Order: sequence, then C-alpha cells, then structure tokens
Amino acid sequence: MTHVLANEMRGKDITVNAIAPGPTATHLFLDGKPQAAIDHLSHLAPLDRFGTPADIAAAVSFLAGPDGSWINGQVLRANGGIIRTPRLAVRYTVRPQCGA
Repeated sequence: MTHVLANEMRGKDITVNAIAPGPTATHLFLDGKPQAAIDHLSHLAPLDRFGTPADIAAAVSFLAGPDGSWINGQVLRANGGIIRTPRLAVRYTVRPQCGA
C-alpha cells in the first residue's frame, strides 16, 4: 500500500512510509495479558526488551525528518529485531450450528 501511494504522489516531493511497531510497553498492550505471556513476548527480540513509545517516536521522527527524505514507499519494522511472528496458542470452541 505504501508503494502504491508513493507512486500516486510522484513529483509532489511527498514521501509515503509506514511504521510496523513490535511489542511496545504501553498500557494498551500490556493490560489483560498474563505475566507468562508478557515475559515470553519481552524476550522475542534480540534486544531482550519491549520497545518503548520513545523508540517508535524516534522511528517516526526519522522518517518524517530530513534524514528520511530519500526513504519512500517503505514499511519500517521498529520491532527490536524480531524476524518472525510468534505463534500464540489460541483456544476456541466449535459450536454446532442451530438446526444442523
């Protein structure tokens, strides 16, 4: 999507990029998760910690500032080096359909 929009902005000196943040230590992310899940997720990145809102803000600042002026049509993974999506166990129940 960023690539398509970057092409649409051709010739207007507008760059189009996106940030794909990894696990970030915010109330929205942490609330409701069991401590075991938090511990597991915090060790996924080689940096061995959650990201912080300041980490994500720095990535946005880079892309929006003069140092990012030649970056266009990209998705920047600000995730501490996580290279795969963790597979989390999901429990669900299959319920029979009514009338089936």
